[in-house]
Amino acid sequence: MPFLGSLIKTALDINAQFTSLPDQPRKTQEEQLRYLISTAEGTAFGQYYGFSSLLEEEDLISCYQRRVPIFDYQTLHRRWWKQQQDFPNITWPGQPGYFALSSGTTGKKSKRIPVTDEMLHVFRSVSQSQIAALASFDLPADLYEKDILMLGSSADLKKYKHHLEGEISGINSSNIPGWFDGFYKPGKEIASIDNWEERVAAIAEKAPEWDVVAIAGIPSWVRMMLIKIIDTHGLDTIHDMWPNLKLYATGGVAFEPHRKSFEALVREPLTVMDTYLASEGFFAFTARPDTMNMQLAVEHGIFYEFIPFDERGFDETGTLLKKPVVHDLSEVEENQEYALLVSTPAGAWRYMIGDTIKFKDLEKYEMVISGRTKYFLNVVGSQLSEEKLNAAVGEIAKELGEEINEFAVAAIKDESGEYIHQWVLGSPSGTLDAERAKDLLDTSLKKRNKNYRVAREKALKGVAVRSVKTEAIYNWLETGKKKGGQIKVPKVMKEKMMRSLLEHLQRL
Repeated sequence: MPFLGSLIKTALDINAQFTSLPDQPRKTQEEQLRYLISTAEGTAFGQYYGFSSLLEEEDLISCYQRRVPIFDYQTLHRRWWKQQQDFPNITWPGQPGYFALSSGTTGKKSKRIPVTDEMLHVFRSVSQSQIAALASFDLPADLYEKDILMLGSSADLKKYKHHLEGEISGINSSNIPGWFDGFYKPGKEIASIDNWEERVAAIAEKAPEWDVVAIAGIPSWVRMMLIKIIDTHGLDTIHDMWPNLKLYATGGVAFEPHRKSFEALVREPLTVMDTYLASEGFFAFTARPDTMNMQLAVEHGIFYEFIPFDERGFDETGTLLKKPVVHDLSEVEENQEYALLVSTPAGAWRYMIGDTIKFKDLEKYEMVISGRTKYFLNVVGSQLSEEKLNAAVGEIAKELGEEINEFAVAAIKDESGEYIHQWVLGSPSGTLDAERAKDLLDTSLKKRNKNYRVAREKALKGVAVRSVKTEAIYNWLETGKKKGGQIKVPKVMKEKMMRSLLEHLQRL
């Protein structure tokens, strides 16, 4: 057993014995908020909203919620972040050295999210807590001496105004600590290759030189990378190249639709850990074995708020109410869906990032991502959330005995001018029975959602399904230069985007 690996493992085991979760969530979160407000009280934002006087209030959280409005990206960018690209001390002291470009899954023009030095520290701090949590997984000591492959977006950042910009995984890769360089693969040179296909080809070429024990990245792109390595070197499984591969840190999308595809590429089961890492911050990670729940990072400089994703917070179209109910961490309930607000040391204040979550174990602060606030299909009153869409697709996948890796749906007009729901289902084989899938989807959604059932009796005149290979959807993303890294397939599309996808598939 290597000495260094044994030393690291012992340190992690000792650290785990003395690490405990806070038993007063409101007090713990108030400390995070106080740090944020006190640091930013001299900024333009802090002066405008009277941060100095807020710090004198006995009930800081309640006063903060009354005084500072809820922001979405468009409002925060237009009023504050846009100015922060040219001037210092707008929403956070100084000027951000980076802006993360995030089109996320919307397919729209990239957002620019500020990334400060303090925010980079948060990313590192949560990452260290995730590494410390490995003590719970009973992994061999020599794991801590081997290579970690992080597949993200290009680390070739572009200069813009007074900062560098790129996707958050590229920004994090370019800020890897020097001590970690020896473990980090594919290395900054390969990570800086902008073209996805060229970057994966370079990884495949170098792969025999590495002893990879852990991989991190979005499932769809990691799977394609592993297939490239296996095909390039004529392997049966990836373990023929990397026999010590034990861990996979997933994130960005649900892993379950990709599980079977992953299992086909490995000889031995992988320990799968989920992560909640966004352009706005690193919020949660799987901290113990035998679960995909993620522990919220409650002591790392981020303040969280939660809006019930029901009639208390949103109207029937999924639009935020003018005066929604807002909870802090001490007030949330298990299995209730919430829209997440964050305040961070990047100058995000009561910022609704667009994700919905559910707590699964409040004692451990464990949660799962349940969907997106914007993924709400309601063109003809069907009121379908991403959670219900995911559940229906998962149900029909089991019924069909097939794996459905990706899907997209939109309300579009048919040739007669009537609205239908057009689905595209992506599977490894591309041979799903589209007619049966259509009937199963329709039945499942009628059962799950009364508004959908009513819509199908009135304005929603039909359902159509197109079955394709998953790679065909990824190739469509490439036509918009959206392939690889952090890019995710938009599950709920506007009609124009869906027709673009259908036209692409028609040409195949």
